[in-house]
Amino acid sequence: MAELILEAKDAGDWIYRGEGAANLILSYTGSSPPFVGKVLRVQKVKKNGINCEELSSDLSVHECLLWKEDCDLLSAPTREIAEHLYVQHVMRPLLGSNHVDAGIRVLVSRDFLEALGKNILSHRPSWRVDDADVNTQCDYALLISDHSVFPQALHDGELSISVEIKPKCGFLPCSRYISEEHMIKRSMTRFKLHQTLKLLQKKIPQLSQYNPMDMSSGSKERILKSIKDLYSTPQNNFRVFLNGSLVFGSLGGGKYITNVHNDKAFEDELKSVIEADDGTRTTCFLELVSESVSRSGLLNRLLEVQKLDVFDIEGAIHAYYDVVSQPCVVCKKLGEDKLSGRYSSLHSLPLDGSLKIVKEYLIAATAKDLSLMISFRTREKGDPKSPYNVIFHESTGQSFDYKVSFIDLDMKPLEKMIYYYELDQKILRCYTKMMETIKPPENSAKLLEDKRRHGRKGLIGSSLQSTLHGSDVSTTCGGGDDGGCTGHGGYCCFGSKAKE
Repeated sequence: MAELILEAKDAGDWIYRGEGAANLILSYTGSSPPFVGKVLRVQKVKKNGINCEELSSDLSVHECLLWKEDCDLLSAPTREIAEHLYVQHVMRPLLGSNHVDAGIRVLVSRDFLEALGKNILSHRPSWRVDDADVNTQCDYALLISDHSVFPQALHDGELSISVEIKPKCGFLPCSRYISEEHMIKRSMTRFKLHQTLKLLQKKIPQLSQYNPMDMSSGSKERILKSIKDLYSTPQNNFRVFLNGSLVFGSLGGGKYITNVHNDKAFEDELKSVIEADDGTRTTCFLELVSESVSRSGLLNRLLEVQKLDVFDIEGAIHAYYDVVSQPCVVCKKLGEDKLSGRYSSLHSLPLDGSLKIVKEYLIAATAKDLSLMISFRTREKGDPKSPYNVIFHESTGQSFDYKVSFIDLDMKPLEKMIYYYELDQKILRCYTKMMETIKPPENSAKLLEDKRRHGRKGLIGSSLQSTLHGSDVSTTCGGGDDGGCTGHGGYCCFGSKAKE
């Protein structure tokens, strides 16, 4: 097949679909067969000129060491191509070839990218616009199947509805390299801890009740609870598309709020798909999503990939400095001797050992940051046998084809290890500071007095305390000698120990 190329004249056929930290997603509205049913993934560049996910145009010397066992990555002439091969040869075998679409590269002209940036500017969230632009220096963009729709219609007027979920990290670390002042990480999910920083930065309007460990638990009841919690506070972690068009959630930010107006609008949108009484369609849809997550079993597979992060960033950062042959900045800041301090066992590893730690940490980082796309279409009596999985919803009596795909499988650059460590420290400082300022009201009279004197603002502290003081497990692991808790592969359990 001839190599596809997009030029300035094609920019008008692509519309804004959403964006993450590193890429923009565009939907195709034209009629050219190679692009119908596809989305385009375009890289962004920070306003300060540093690309959101890369620091150079090709793999660094140390990254070549990191991926030396993956010959296809090393043979890539540019980082863009290496990132595409990473999805094909690293993430696809780990997550399942039936559920990962690596896509194909298409050539893009600079004129196309510049025109695209102008066309979508007004549709992007303002804080995203302030942070990054379309990277007009790229030679390629990634063309991927639009997983919010089905490629072939069963009949005229067919509707498909899909949900995009960011599951986030589904386990608690028990690495012995987590410092004593950061032990909260062993009892509270990273997602919940990060919420405090995002709230302070005004990236979210309220704290989410979602617990990623519910989603990864394998319990139908807890999975359903997690879906309902995501619906209640979707932020940037839960979106719904009807025939590829967004009908619930935000495109690029975390400030979407589920309120009476949005709830009613979504309920009305579901009329064409869910055959149920008014006021019950949303509940039926969330049950359908929950059942598909449970049946697919893919969250178990995802969790195993996330658990490649055995040492936590507080351990892995030391291996990083050995990989790049630099003095350990973290040991210096902590006043530790890298040869005799608490991290000496990491710094005494052979290079292959350090490479393994860092490589597996970065793969796990991809797994913690990806999205899950679940798509449904209704089946009528007499429809041909489906090549997809079929699910029956008892409450509505409807049958649905459904398919599940992993998307946003970004290759993380080696240099981002420093960013991960600094973000981790920032999150923990923010949480610690917030907990120090939040004091539980001594009695209800004091609470009423706070409300009288300060209005709703005076209640924020008690609300935060209620949300943040609750841990995600009733007991924590003690930790083992090799970086994790004994008997659980380095991770706290979330079965009987987790709060239901």
